[in-house]
Amino acid sequence: MTEQQRRPTLIDVADAAGVSRALVSIVMRGAPGAAEATRQKVLDAARELGYRPDSRARLLRSTRTKLLGLSFSTAHAFHAEIVDAAYAEACAKGYELALGGVTSGRPEARTIEALLDFGSEALILISPTLSSDELGRYAGQVPVVSLLRNDVGELTDSVSSDDYEGIRMAVEHLVSLGHRRIVHIDGGSAVSAEPRRSAFRAEMERRGLEPAIVAGGAMEEDGMTAGNTLGPDMPTAVIAFNDRSALGVIESLRAQGLQVPADVSVLGYDDSQFARLSYVQLSSISQDAPLLAAAAVDRAVARIEGTQPAGHVVRTPHLVARRTTAAPPAGG
Repeated sequence: MTEQQRRPTLIDVADAAGVSRALVSIVMRGAPGAAEATRQKVLDAARELGYRPDSRARLLRSTRTKLLGLSFSTAHAFHAEIVDAAYAEACAKGYELALGGVTSGRPEARTIEALLDFGSEALILISPTLSSDELGRYAGQVPVVSLLRNDVGELTDSVSSDDYEGIRMAVEHLVSLGHRRIVHIDGGSAVSAEPRRSAFRAEMERRGLEPAIVAGGAMEEDGMTAGNTLGPDMPTAVIAFNDRSALGVIESLRAQGLQVPADVSVLGYDDSQFARLSYVQLSSISQDAPLLAAAAVDRAVARIEGTQPAGHVVRTPHLVARRTTAAPPAGG
């Protein structure tokens, strides 16, 4: 079939009318939620394009698909661990997963719309970046569970880890080892960066310590860049935004001739597969990926089957101490 013969889709109509695919879907289904002027604009665009609803897709939507749509970022290995665990939990409940990868060339909204087109009965979104209003609009179509982020409004369910408690554990661990000059290399604009940043500041001040924060990010390169800015007043310990950032910090410290943890202790966050590598053995705050994934699937299924109202689940992380944290050097 040539490009000229290609059957127009909901996305084509949305582009032509200058509205979202979700809004076009509302109009085509005759559901409430669209202003009359907008409804007419969508219908006009559909008529001009020659759009006809796909009866096969309508039939699919009218029956149970037992499909959960799950979006994740291909840039984050921790997301892959959650996906692995989500598969097992979904299978145990008689559901299948449809995966949607969010990449630099494929925005989150496009991924979500594709998952809806697959016939997903609910969505599980790992670290969504859309606004609470945008998430709420999708939650008006199917149950939506935000995983690792809880500031998503009341229409969207959430399953998250207690970032304040995780950072409190990190600070407590280092202080108990004797550290006082502790730096937090933050996550920049990443999801969870702000609550962890705020938690670090509050916990250090509560202990009468200076809350030094260095701009960072979620990748190894961010950790390396931030680590190179720590001198000459080098701290005795670093809490990184996540494990990947922590690996970059460790590499930068070693390039500066410093040893971890003899000169500087480094603590990560997530307890991802990187932290558990035998040649790394990174101390980290574990978010328990399998438990988070199970809780998210449980909420999605409960919402589909009508056994629970929308709600927010917050799990408590825990510390996993390994080889990258130790007492500070004498005089440090």
